[in-house]
This record gives sequence, structure tokens and C-alpha cells, in this order.
Amino acid sequence: MNIVFFGTSEFAVPSLERLLQSRHKVLAVVTQPDRKKGRFQQLSSTAIKEAALKHAITVLDPDDLTDAQFLKNLKSFQADLFVVVSYGNILKKEILDMPSKFCINLHGSFLPKYRGAAPVNWAIINGDSSSGVTIIKMNEKMDEGDIILKKEVQIFSYDTAESLFKRLAHEGSAALLQAMDKIERGIAQFEKQDDSKATYAPKLKKEDGLIDWNKDAVEVESHIRGVQPWPGAYTYFNSKVIKVCKVSIYTTAQPDFKPGEIMGIEKDGILVCTKSGAIVIEELQPESSRRMDVNAFLAGHRIKPGNKFERNI
Repeated sequence: MNIVFFGTSEFAVPSLERLLQSRHKVLAVVTQPDRKKGRFQQLSSTAIKEAALKHAITVLDPDDLTDAQFLKNLKSFQADLFVVVSYGNILKKEILDMPSKFCINLHGSFLPKYRGAAPVNWAIINGDSSSGVTIIKMNEKMDEGDIILKKEVQIFSYDTAESLFKRLAHEGSAALLQAMDKIERGIAQFEKQDDSKATYAPKLKKEDGLIDWNKDAVEVESHIRGVQPWPGAYTYFNSKVIKVCKVSIYTTAQPDFKPGEIMGIEKDGILVCTKSGAIVIEELQPESSRRMDVNAFLAGHRIKPGNKFERNI
């Protein structure tokens, strides 16, 4: 089949790479425009644009999806299928109607659970034991199209959003080709989503990284894993931001300590009391410094039992 591929983030790269190795033909890639990023605000291309240019594929990166020239160019490819993976914009009916077949989307959750922009993060944050990928036939509503194929993926206790993201991207690329094979052979079946079972995964904000020590140890540990690598988990100590990078769960908290208070210093970490139980901070990053283990941190910071990590300055 002749394909136009819509994608932006790293999540979409394995799908594009697998498509390029398949019998299908990628006519063009649509991605978001170059944007200024980083400390020095340098203009940067999307991960998909870089991958497409490496393979000498035509790239369209419109600021406005309603632009007449863009729509004319897109229509001129006469594609059989539009494939959308982590593109970041909702496609209107005019674009959805262009392919001779239809548009499909790879979503990083087991739909209808976690519709929205950050399904991988919220699956970890909420302590789920599994996630998945879903291929849908797109409609004008976000992540609400009919399901063509689903694959469940286990979440391991050590998974961060970053590690699960990579695994789902890989599994999703394989599922995408399976779904496309069914579409090409005319045997794809379409299952309507049960809206009553739908949940949502809104895009994360910087403040979503703030640790709530009044939650129990399991919730705190899941939250820290779920916001990596962005926005990252953080707390305050002596009126300065401390990023908490790696933790483990400690079985019990001593009754004479309150949530956020340091219970003690052990060989491998700082014991912090939560609402129920405690966690051990193993790696952290002080404000304006590098990520480090606890021993390196303690070499430059004085901490003792009873000191407290705060939710605000």
C-alpha cells in the first residue's frame, strides 16, 4: 500500500523504520515544525523528521493543517492509507477523508483505557500491572475510533515511563504491520470502543512532578517512575529543588516520623517517611547540579533524621 506517515516523537520512529523495511511504500512524512529547544533555544527538528531525511523521504511540516497549499500537496500523493503515530495534532475530516481507504492510528495504551496525550506515564503513575498498544481506524474524536488490533504488554516493577515507552514503541510497530496486513487483505474487523470504560491520560505539566509525601510508599514510588524523564520527580529541601531520580520501597516507617521527614541515612540511601511505609532515595539531583548517588550527595550536604522534604518552599 502507498502510505503517508504522520508522526513527531521518538515513539513513532520504530514504526516508520519498520514500514520502510516492509513491502509498503512511504510516499511522505508529515511532522510538526522545527522548534526552539533546550537551554540555548536552538532550532531542533522532530525525531521523525530526522529519521525521514536519513532515508531521503519527502517531509511536510506545516504550522497550520488547514493551509490550502499543504492540503493540496497532501492530496496529491493519492495515498491508500494515512498512518498516524504520536503526531500530536488532531486531524480534521478533510484530511481523514483523503486516503482511498482510511486513516489509522497507533496509540500507546490498551484502549479505551488512557485516551489522551500521556498514556504511558499515567499507567506507571497509577501502578498498573499492564499496558498495551492499540491500532484504531481514526475518526474526528481523539482516540475514539474503532479498534482493529490490540496487544497487551506487561509493566514490570522496575519500569519507568521511559523504559515502558521504548517497549511499547517496539511492540506497537509490529502490531501496526499486522493491522496493515489485515487491511490490505480486506479481513480487518472493527470493534467499537466501550465509552463507559474509557479513562483519560492528560498531558503532563511541570507541576505534576512534585512529590506528595502524604501518599503511601507504593504510590510515591510509582509516581517517581512515572514522571521520568519529564517532568521528573522533585521535592524541596532547604528551600531548593531536589530532583528524586531513583528510589526503592522500604517496608515500614517509624511511628515518630511524619510524611516527608528523613528517618535515617543508610548505606544505599536516604530513608523518607510517607503516609504509609517509607522509601529509600538512591539517586537524586540537587538544584543546578548533576545526577548523583546518595554518597556523593551527602559529601556536600548536611542531612540528619528529622529533617524534612517539603512540598513547597
